[in-house]
Amino acid sequence: MAKIGTVWDRTAEFLSDNLHAVLPVALLAFFVPASIQSSFQSALAGGSFQLTLLLRLVQLAFGILSLWGSLTIAAMALEIADGRTAGAIGRARLLPALAVSLLLFAAIFVLALPIPLALQLAGYDMTAIARGEVTEISPTMGTGIALYALVLIALLLWFAARLFVVNPVIVRERRMFSALRQSWTLTRGMTWRIIGVILLFVLVSWVSALAANMVFGSIFALVAGGGTDGISLAGVLTSIVVAAVQTGFTVLVPAFTAKLYLALAAEAGLREGVLHV
Repeated sequence: MAKIGTVWDRTAEFLSDNLHAVLPVALLAFFVPASIQSSFQSALAGGSFQLTLLLRLVQLAFGILSLWGSLTIAAMALEIADGRTAGAIGRARLLPALAVSLLLFAAIFVLALPIPLALQLAGYDMTAIARGEVTEISPTMGTGIALYALVLIALLLWFAARLFVVNPVIVRERRMFSALRQSWTLTRGMTWRIIGVILLFVLVSWVSALAANMVFGSIFALVAGGGTDGISLAGVLTSIVVAAVQTGFTVLVPAFTAKLYLALAAEAGLREGVLHV
């Protein structure tokens, strides 16, 4: 059974040895989008339809760019490319990865659809809820939605663990939708360990980003002054710091999943006599 501690060690070793190659990808694919998107909420508030549409399209482009960055770093961590050729592999595997991502998004959308449907059938104004207006929901409806949401979150967490190495499979084995089945096979017996890693990563990254936002936000507000409306200098500086923190954690994900895939694939090869490449 692959050891999570060993995978973490290999991930840290890879990042320290290849920082010069990983850093440009991380800055372009993760840091720049994160630092810019954090200011979108202020621009979206009260913005025109054309501005809102434009910013949503920019967010979509940033999402695709971030996916490319993840595939590129995965290619380097999988030891099938160096800093000069990993970007080309990321571009080559981008469309299959996008197709798989869209399929997973559609599945999540379908699973979450009963919540707005139940509210709509009960006579609640979904337009007002979508605008963020305060809406009083009956205790019975609220309890039912909460229970369904808890079950849905647990189910999604389970599937996330089983599909944890989908991107490395897409990159190394040149698969598309069959990468889902391959990831499901490779992660058998590792589900609870991977869930623990996911929860730990989410908790640490969230706390780090929150701390950076609070500490540096307060400092920059005192130094540069904080605006009450729109985009302020303090807000921009804070978003840059928070984006830097988020980038550090975001880089870990493709590197760790790639190293975990290598461990699981090697283990599967020893068990079955065939290494999945």
